Amino acid sequence: MSRQRVWAPRKHAGQRVPLAWVRLLSVFTTVTREMNASLLAAHGLTLNDYEVLLWLSWAPRGQLSRGELAERVRLTQGGITRLLHGLERAGLVQSAGSDSDRRVVYAQVTDHGHERLEQAARTHLADVRTMFTDRFSADELRTLAGLLEGLPGAQTDAQPPRSADTKHATRPAGRGSKQR
Repeated sequence: MSRQRVWAPRKHAGQRVPLAWVRLLSVFTTVTREMNASLLAAHGLTLNDYEVLLWLSWAPRGQLSRGELAERVRLTQGGITRLLHGLERAGLVQSAGSDSDRRVVYAQVTDHGHERLEQAARTHLADVRTMFTDRFSADELRTLAGLLEGLPGAQTDAQPPRSADTKHATRPAGRGSKQR
């Protein structure tokens, strides 16, 4: 049995760094860059655009508050505002006011947004298969999921939307649900 190195061959600021960390960063950067390019070329969507449409499609009535959405996709308020502005100009998302609180503004996916998401999902899921899933056995995928489970942000796929208007949301099977 060959022994894998634990530490990266180069030090960072004089400190040893786990090789797994260096590889995780490199893989994340490479895969997200390639997936982003694929979605842009085929559908005119960035990976962030796709993720926003996906979160909105999972929410009841296809809407989340801008704050909730920013939290889900890990963007600042300014970042989510800029992203949503582009999606609104493209007719994929629209603003919707809250019936119970005038201060709350929701982002809501449009019918055109649902259509574009469905088209882009085929491309994205094919990329997930070729760049990730097909490279591991089912046991390796379970092990990797278990290893990543303890890291910050690893549980976001299991969180339903939290706002009062969306507290009973459930996701359709096969769209981000855990399968074991």
